[in-house]
Amino acid sequence: MSAPKKLAILVGGGPAPGINSVISAATIRAQLEGVEVVGIRDGFEWVMHGNVDNIIPLTIDQVSRIHFRGGSHIGISRANPTKNPQHLENTVISLLRLNVAHLLTIGGDDTAYSAMKLEEKAGGRIHVAHVPKTIDNDLDLPPYVDTFGFQTARHIGVDIVKNLMVDARTTSRWYFVIAMGRKAGHLALGIGKAAGATLTLIPEEFQGRRIRLNEIVDTLAGAIIKRLSYGRRDGVAVIAEGLVLGIAPEDLAELSEVEKDAHGNVRIAEVNIGEILKAEVNRRLKSFGIKATIVAKNIGYELRCADPIPMDMEYTRDLGYCAAKFLLSGGNAAMISMQGGEFVPIPFTELLDAETGRARIRMVDVHSTRYAIARRYMIRLRRDDFDDPHELAKFAATAGMTLQQFRGEFESLIANEPPPYQIDIHPKKGEPGKEE
Repeated sequence: MSAPKKLAILVGGGPAPGINSVISAATIRAQLEGVEVVGIRDGFEWVMHGNVDNIIPLTIDQVSRIHFRGGSHIGISRANPTKNPQHLENTVISLLRLNVAHLLTIGGDDTAYSAMKLEEKAGGRIHVAHVPKTIDNDLDLPPYVDTFGFQTARHIGVDIVKNLMVDARTTSRWYFVIAMGRKAGHLALGIGKAAGATLTLIPEEFQGRRIRLNEIVDTLAGAIIKRLSYGRRDGVAVIAEGLVLGIAPEDLAELSEVEKDAHGNVRIAEVNIGEILKAEVNRRLKSFGIKATIVAKNIGYELRCADPIPMDMEYTRDLGYCAAKFLLSGGNAAMISMQGGEFVPIPFTELLDAETGRARIRMVDVHSTRYAIARRYMIRLRRDDFDDPHELAKFAATAGMTLQQFRGEFESLIANEPPPYQIDIHPKKGEPGKEE
C-alpha cells in the first residue's frame, strides 16, 4: 500500500510579516483533515539540488502559536529553480520522493513565477497553490487588496518616520528615508502619506520616461529651499528604493558593478542611493550658498520580520486556511486571494504578463484620488508656485537668486506635474471624481 500523500509548504523571496500565520493556518487545516504536513527549509535552496534532508515535519502543537511572530518558521531563500531546467526537474523529483502531492508556496512575484513553472513541470503529479507575500504590495491583485505584510511594514515604517520627524525638527536637519519597493512605490507612499512626511518620491511619478538623477536632486533641493523660505530647516523625504532602477545608467555608474540575486534582480541595498542623493543635494545647495544637514536612513530590514499587526494576522490565517482547503479539495495552479472577505483563486495563467512572460506587477496609480491628495500635501516646488510672484520671490531670495534665475534653475520640475485634482460633486453612479 502506498504511503499517504503529504502537503508541503515552502517560502521564497524576502521575509514579510505574516508568513508564520499562513504556515500555521494551513498546517492546522491539513492536519485536521488527516493530511501530513512538511515544511521545506530555506525555499528552493535544497530541493532544487536533489537534497531532501532539510525538511521539518509540521504539527498542530508546533505551529499553534507561531502566528504571533515575524520571520519564517521554516526559513526562506531567493534560490531560483527556473534558471536551470535540471534544477526544476530536481525540485519535482525531490517533492515526489517526499511523497508530496500538494505544494503551498508563499512569496512574491519571483516565487509566484517559480510556482507556475514547477506546476507545469509536475504535469499534474503535484498540485500547487501560491499565497502572495510582499511588503512591496506590488502583486497584480485588485487595487483594494493588499499583499500580506504590507500593512504591518507600513505601520512600523510610519512609527520610525514619526520619530525621525521629531528628531529632524529638534536638530534642524533633513532625513532622506529610503523605503523598500523594488519596482513599485506602494510602501514609500503608504509610509510618507500616513506619517505626513515633507515629500515622497516614487518610481511611478516618472512613468514612461527615463529618470535623470539631476531631476531627483533638484526636486529635493527645491523642497529644502521652499521649506527654508517658510522658516523651517528640517524635513523628511521618503524615497522608494526602486527609483534606482529607473535612473539613467550614465547618471549612476555604480549600477553596472552591483551584484544581482538568483532571479536577476539588482541588489538595490548595495547601491547606497541615500548617500548619493545626500552628497548631490548638498552640492546643489552649496552652489546657492545654502548649508543643510542631511542624514540618509534606509528602512526595510527593520520591517520585514516584524511581528504582524492584528490585521495581517487575521488576513494571513484566512489565506493559509483557504490555500490548504483549496489544495485538499483538488484545486491546482492558482494564487490564493481574499477579496471583500471572500476566497478568490486566481489561475496562474491570469498572472502572466503577455510581453514578459513573468508575473505582472501592480504599480501605484498616479491618476488616483489617493495619489492626488498625497501630492497636494507634499512640500515641493509646484506649478502654482511659479504662477505666484510673491511666493516665488521668497524662494528666490532664500536661494540668493533673482526670480528669473530661480525659474531657470527649477521651473523644469513642473513640466510633468500632474494636473490639479477636481472633485465632481455630482458624479454618475459608480464613477469617482476624475482628474481634469
